[in-house]
Amino acid sequence: MAGVNVKSEIAPLKKVLLHRPGNELLNLTPNTLEELLFDDIPFLRVAREEHDAFAAALRARGVEVVYLEDLMTEVLDADERVRGQFLKQFIEEAGIRTERYQEIIFDYLNDRCPDNEALVLKTMEGINLAELHADKKNSLVDLVSDASKMVVAPMPNLYFTRDNFAMIGEGVSINRMYSVTRNRETIYGEYIFDHHPDFKDVPRYYSRYNTFHIEGGDILNLSEHVLAVGISQRTEPDAIDQLARSIFESDSPIDVVLAFNIPHTRAFMHLDTVFTQIDVDKFTVHPGILGPLVVFEVTPDGRGGIRVRERAGTLERILEDYVGRPVELIPCGGGDRIAAEREQWNDGSNTLAIAPGTVIVYERNDVTNAVLRERGVECIAIPSSELSRGRGGPRCMSMPLVREG
Repeated sequence: MAGVNVKSEIAPLKKVLLHRPGNELLNLTPNTLEELLFDDIPFLRVAREEHDAFAAALRARGVEVVYLEDLMTEVLDADERVRGQFLKQFIEEAGIRTERYQEIIFDYLNDRCPDNEALVLKTMEGINLAELHADKKNSLVDLVSDASKMVVAPMPNLYFTRDNFAMIGEGVSINRMYSVTRNRETIYGEYIFDHHPDFKDVPRYYSRYNTFHIEGGDILNLSEHVLAVGISQRTEPDAIDQLARSIFESDSPIDVVLAFNIPHTRAFMHLDTVFTQIDVDKFTVHPGILGPLVVFEVTPDGRGGIRVRERAGTLERILEDYVGRPVELIPCGGGDRIAAEREQWNDGSNTLAIAPGTVIVYERNDVTNAVLRERGVECIAIPSSELSRGRGGPRCMSMPLVREG
């Protein structure tokens, strides 16, 4: 199943991209949590078990599951010349500027990982100083530095595959991410969409080399014609402007981009933490966003540019106008303030729809899940005691590649 096709948030899911948590989580320490955007350190063995349960739940409903690490390995296996190019670029983007250390790390990775799968996983895991210089006699810096110092930082956020690139209709946005820590993750998307036979012909709507930040958690495909994007802590309005122009200049049927101006806080990190579509007329919603909301409608002006107009109103009214029917907003925690705050922290409104009215949820959000079931929504609950420590739900952990229709 080559190419991508995602024109809805709820159409039956056919193919999805995941990343199974790896040894990158073992290189999280209390001192690096803030820098690496974590609040706590997940227990890797259990996190993997929970993630495998997530993948199994998807496969049980007929969804083809592919893994980021496997696609990248296939790229390197297909052309041995790409391996050296990727390694040099990876080392440069890891912030290794001195020629000496570039050569040391290049040789270390080449020698340690002759197998391409091992190489890909090692680039995700990171490299500490002790690995490079086990004898501690190479230079003064080696003798005085902490052996646990990370020369190449890990990428522990990779299991949130939603953010680094995003499918928009039959095209892709390869994102420039908000933090230096996460922006390195998009290198895998660059190589997959440049070289993998299933994806190299997919139209590009945004480049990781653009100036302005945008992340996939802020991008929702409301319909074939309407794309919603959050102006958030991690997505800049300039990026949405560029994205809209690129889409309108292409063959995409999208003719409306809605820019939702949401609070720039950790609680409202991305648009999909504010609301997520779960059925043709139902959305889960963060209770804190139910007041007046400012949304900007971006459309083509007919002369190669864009037209922007402000839409003020409630979230319910704005969604109804663009979905084309009355909608029901189901608040996280069912409206109970304490339950809402607790379960929103554990991504109670960040669900993954695998068909209209059928969603994958974290089992720990039992208040929200009970409310969803009362409203006729089928909830497939997965364990999440460790996965949820990364502050992302089932939608964050998945990137749909193909949805039906």
